[in-house]
Amino acid sequence: METKEQVTSEIDKIIKGLEETYRKLVLFKKEKKSPFIVSIDGKVVAIDANDMPATTKYKRGEF
Repeated sequence: METKEQVTSEIDKIIKGLEETYRKLVLFKKEKKSPFIVSIDGKVVAIDANDMPATTKYKRGEF
């Protein structure tokens, strides 16, 4: 069984990977001049890639 420190370390690595993936996605969308298609309050909307923050920080919750 893994210790809490090992699990926390793995979670941190996963979150860092998600943050890097988001950063690359925003860059890709900006290069292709392609909007983000998202659902807001049940409605599908297009958001210009230039309106998206270049990076994001995920909140790390306790388990």
